[in-house]
Amino acid sequence: QRVWEASAYRAQSGEFDNTEIIKRLAELRAQKAALLGYENWASYSLEPQMAGTPEAVFDMLGSMVPAVVENVKKEAADIQQIIDAQGNDFTVQPWDWAYYAEKVRQARYDLDENEVKQYFEFNRVLKDGVFFTMNRLFGIRFEPRPDLPVYHPDVEAYELFDVDGKSLAIFYADYFARKGKRGGAWMSSFVGQSKLLEQKPVVVNVMNIQKAPEGEPTLVSYDNVTTMFHELGHGLHGMFSDVTYPSLAGTSVSRDFVEFPSTFQEDWAAYPEVIANYAKHYQTGEPIPAELLEKVIRSRTFNMGYDTLEYMAAALLDMEWHTLSADNVPEDITAFEDEALAKHGAALSYVPPRYKSAFFAHSMGGGYSAGYYAYMWSEILAADAFAFVQDNGGLTLENGMKYRKHILSVGNSRPPMESYKAFRGREPSTDALLIRRGLKQKID
Repeated sequence: QRVWEASAYRAQSGEFDNTEIIKRLAELRAQKAALLGYENWASYSLEPQMAGTPEAVFDMLGSMVPAVVENVKKEAADIQQIIDAQGNDFTVQPWDWAYYAEKVRQARYDLDENEVKQYFEFNRVLKDGVFFTMNRLFGIRFEPRPDLPVYHPDVEAYELFDVDGKSLAIFYADYFARKGKRGGAWMSSFVGQSKLLEQKPVVVNVMNIQKAPEGEPTLVSYDNVTTMFHELGHGLHGMFSDVTYPSLAGTSVSRDFVEFPSTFQEDWAAYPEVIANYAKHYQTGEPIPAELLEKVIRSRTFNMGYDTLEYMAAALLDMEWHTLSADNVPEDITAFEDEALAKHGAALSYVPPRYKSAFFAHSMGGGYSAGYYAYMWSEILAADAFAFVQDNGGLTLENGMKYRKHILSVGNSRPPMESYKAFRGREPSTDALLIRRGLKQKID
């Protein structure tokens, strides 16, 4: 409890107290927005984003709160059951959650990660999983180009050929960890697409998978599998770009749209036709057992009510701070946080916001002021689009080409909502996102 409280209430008192800085930031941003003719900072900040207005963000988050809160209460009941079974006499508190949630997870799933990895051999995942999917969706081919220069022996170069056989782009695959390499996973463009400059894209996907010793197969976790699909989603956004100006090409889109194409690709990792093609035992070639696969997939939505609500609570705080006027900045930020979450029905004592205002770097200092919602907005688009594709034939060239035409090729050359509606036929709904996260049952 003491450790949790020290973390949760940091930067709110003592030598490193940020409270006055937070209030001053909110005031200055509101003043700047007013000088520019906007009602508040969020209205100014959101104008170039897909969401467009604070009201759209509040509507999106608010539409999900009831389902998310209902699931969190079920998760809390599961945790409380274990607390009671151990003879304890207390009600679950935020500092208890991680410990007892892990107890629930172990009892429910008890996954052996080493067993799971045996069905995900790196080369098979890449070629029979990721590349296979992109071939089925878009008709493209990734051909090795060992003659091209690389910046490290572990990096592989591929030439991407379009459905008509024409060369489209160069793709570099830099998947393995090494000394001195930055951690994480990302996509970058060495050369951006541009008709004006007559440039074809050159794109790299970077990850940090631990490479097996020489002569042994590299086995990867399912998280790494989905990340490989995710990053190539970004890569294709860059390589399928077909615009005139480089400033509008590929992933140069609004921050609430940029993760949509990558997240959309993640769900193909578990698509039956795809997983049957790559999830095979590295020694015997036997397909992954259905029971084990089901456990892997279901485990990914474990504790998702809690994870979703703590994120949404932070996103709501971010929006509440940035819809204030300069003369309405609160004196007591703790009271402001409590009132803001209660107003939206997102106040549960055992699920605090992921970030409190005093240490909310994304919102207050990291370039995501009135923008923390963007991660979930992109996931809503991805889930809604993927559900649409599943309802219309699934893994087909027709679906892929429609998605490429309206989403991947246009970059930021037209408003993203126009692009989405051209593909989907309507604005996005949050239902598919709730189903994707295991927070709502799909009704066939």
